[in-house]
Amino acid sequence: MKKKKILYIAVAVLIIGTILTGVWFNRQPEPGKITYRQFLQDIEAGKIEKVYLNDSDKLEGEYEDGEAFITDNPRTQNLKEFLLIHGITVDETNGKIKGEQLLNVLIILGLFGFLLFAVKRNMPGQKRDKIGKSGFSAVKPENTNVNFSNVAGNEEAKDSMQELVDFIKNPEKYARYGARLPRGVILYGSPGTGKTLMAKAVAGESGVPIIAASGSDFVQVYVGLGASRIRELFKKARSYGKCVIFIDEIDALGKKRDGGADGGGNDERDQTLNALLSEMSGFHDNEGIVVIAATNRLDTLDEALLRPGRFDRHIEIQLPDIKSRLRILELHSKNKPLGQDVNLEKVAQQTVYFSGAKLENLLNEAAILAARRGSDSIHAEDIETAFYTVVAGAEKKDRSSVSDTERMITAYHESGHALVTKLAAPENRVTRITIIPSTKGVGGFSMNIPPDRMYHRKKDMENSIRVALAGRAAEELIFGEDNITTGASNDLEKATGTLLNMIRRFGMNAKSGLLNYDVLYNNGFQQVQDEILEECRRRMDELYKEVRDLLRNNRRILEAIAENLLARETLDEKDLDLIINAFAKAG
Repeated sequence: MKKKKILYIAVAVLIIGTILTGVWFNRQPEPGKITYRQFLQDIEAGKIEKVYLNDSDKLEGEYEDGEAFITDNPRTQNLKEFLLIHGITVDETNGKIKGEQLLNVLIILGLFGFLLFAVKRNMPGQKRDKIGKSGFSAVKPENTNVNFSNVAGNEEAKDSMQELVDFIKNPEKYARYGARLPRGVILYGSPGTGKTLMAKAVAGESGVPIIAASGSDFVQVYVGLGASRIRELFKKARSYGKCVIFIDEIDALGKKRDGGADGGGNDERDQTLNALLSEMSGFHDNEGIVVIAATNRLDTLDEALLRPGRFDRHIEIQLPDIKSRLRILELHSKNKPLGQDVNLEKVAQQTVYFSGAKLENLLNEAAILAARRGSDSIHAEDIETAFYTVVAGAEKKDRSSVSDTERMITAYHESGHALVTKLAAPENRVTRITIIPSTKGVGGFSMNIPPDRMYHRKKDMENSIRVALAGRAAEELIFGEDNITTGASNDLEKATGTLLNMIRRFGMNAKSGLLNYDVLYNNGFQQVQDEILEECRRRMDELYKEVRDLLRNNRRILEAIAENLLARETLDEKDLDLIINAFAKAG
């Protein structure tokens, strides 16, 4: 580090010196031009003190007062003798170096030195014997405090990884049957589900070092450097005998090698991927080394990377179900003072589609709220506030910028979502409706919680589209088509995405049939785009008409919910049920 600082200072001094030299020389006056006759007359008069002799067409010299001059060079043989006889100093050092020439020399030297410094600093092999100091340092077993007891949920994945731990700890047990240690395991799934935590737990349970890296660590500008870093990584892992290598976001270096029509591609990424494939293929003695990789996009990885012998196992780390969410909440609440009114089972029911990371963040936000209040424990109210903060953002304190008209539009918009949820998707819960704007730029929201399901049914997907369209439909019904707002932009985005998947991927449309349009498009059927667009537009219009009719038939309930929202700003599920049941009893 000290040597690097000295080098930086030297380069800076060279550049500054070059600039100052250039400024100094630019301030020097140009030599005055005189005729050769004037030159001879000045010699006779004894005015000239020094002359620079060279082979060029010009002579340079200086008067006794220091003023410089320049004249034509006659190149006569006795010129030097003539000058010496007259007592003039003769300098034959190939002429006087001009300020511009010196400046150019200094600039060239400065640039050359800087380029040499930059190239040496980035050349493969320079100081890469210290690769451990550049992000590839191993965490020793005694410093690993994570094991499977710290991983809640994903029991199937844990069982598979536990088998891997047994392989590492007792290789002779499997050697008797001719079984080999899996060379690699890919963990894939949604962000925040615990892929990194699972890799740490494997190393912790096995009692071996773990070297963590990211796929982007190997994607370099200089060709060959990424591949060299891969080789250094495995060399370091082999030095420990048994070791776990964890590569997060492996899709950064392991994407499919399409190559294009001309067979070209990204040379650096290809070389890096080839180096990884070579290290994992069995040509090297990697016994006891397990590579665990994580990605959110398994479909983008190169097939050579996914074949047996490279990454033998592909394990999905899923979003937790209700039981797993409860265990995760219990795990993260161990060191937190929970109040008597906190029911973690209820929180687990409420947090459908929350990842492990999001659940941890929920409890952390609740703890921050409790600390801010100065409470001795975390209460249910803190967790509820934290839940809506995580999902929709914190409530805005200053609401003066929201006009009465905007409040009314928001009230009917959110009432539309809530009412259609209750009428079209009664299995879903509506835990809260509010018209209080949040810090995430949301004017209000209707919290719609679907039941836990492994599969999404066609009916459920269509109902989710109906619920998404209900806000826009309510605005149109109450305020007219010309007064609809941009508040439905996110709703339309979700509805379009769901409908597109139904038609394009899942074969849930009678007209499009049981075809996967992604496969058709990838095989050259370009005209399918127009078919998908037309079918999506037709089906969306049908669902929107259904929603509009449903709200028109229940307009009195819609207005009652909106009026209550305007009066109270926030309603919970009990309030909503009371309003709907009151109209149901009235007939």
